[in-house]
Amino acid sequence: MATTSWTRRHVLSLSDFSVAEYDIVLRTAASFREVLSRRTKKVPTLQGRVVTNLFFEPSTRTRSSFELAAKRLSADTLNFAPGSSSLTKGETILDTAKTYLAMGTDIMVIRHREAGVPHAIAREMDRLGTNVGVLNAGDGQHEHPSQALLDLFTICRYLDRENPHTALLQGKKVAIVGDILHSRVARSNIWSLTESGADVHLAAPPTLLPKLFREAMGQKHPDRLHLHWSIEPALEDADFVMTLRLQRERMTANLLPSLREYHQQFGITRDRLQRCQPNVQVLHPGPVNRGVELSSDLMDDPALSLIQTQVTSGVAVRMALLYLMGGGRNS
Repeated sequence: MATTSWTRRHVLSLSDFSVAEYDIVLRTAASFREVLSRRTKKVPTLQGRVVTNLFFEPSTRTRSSFELAAKRLSADTLNFAPGSSSLTKGETILDTAKTYLAMGTDIMVIRHREAGVPHAIAREMDRLGTNVGVLNAGDGQHEHPSQALLDLFTICRYLDRENPHTALLQGKKVAIVGDILHSRVARSNIWSLTESGADVHLAAPPTLLPKLFREAMGQKHPDRLHLHWSIEPALEDADFVMTLRLQRERMTANLLPSLREYHQQFGITRDRLQRCQPNVQVLHPGPVNRGVELSSDLMDDPALSLIQTQVTSGVAVRMALLYLMGGGRNS
């Protein structure tokens, strides 16, 4: 797995990713997906490197996935827990990051409830003249690059199991339904999918999908991003449907009448999927509110749901990112 075309030290946003960079990640992830299918799932590509997970916000899938990915690459891992850290004594976030730098950290994986924190830490690492790479694992309502990359990998691998690549998305219709306003996953997916050639259709109540959203997110490919305030046109002939969790913990106002009414208008069910292509596939970044964004039986149907595949893909994609950022040896 050559890294000669990869020049990024940090992965903070997908807004400036090129098609070539997406394809590098997909090819590298495909190689690691093969590694994960072996009896011995560990490779020495990052042996001697230290990966620190700085998660200032609760997480199950992302944190566990990054930790497992680092261990599969033979890296040493450090995990930060804010509740038992010196943050409770008044230490700043930057000082916390510099503490882990002093311990020999090579890559920092950062999640925070405030947008921009990973960028601030990356700037500080650059100012100090270090070679530390910073990976954004989700910052506020800004972006979640690794989730969008694993979604891209999941979709492309479904279309071509042996050779997942972005050209497969040319002309494909992807519907993203749910709490788009508060979703960092949606923002990163919009960048990756439209750059790869897909037509992205967003659907949500007006309170969760303001008109200004298109002006902010449709700058690069305005002809590939479409907004809908009813679900039917978004689902019409869709190849893939991605549902998003209602992030009630981020809502500062009563933006929805009730969960029951939301499900009636925007919940994904078997009946609603009849509008889509016959081989439509459903995705969800998790965690899922069963019976709200997605009917429970649909979520568990392996013929229609790629949700569990997304979780498995997450380890391979995060292995790929750590490998590329860490300049790992060929496996």
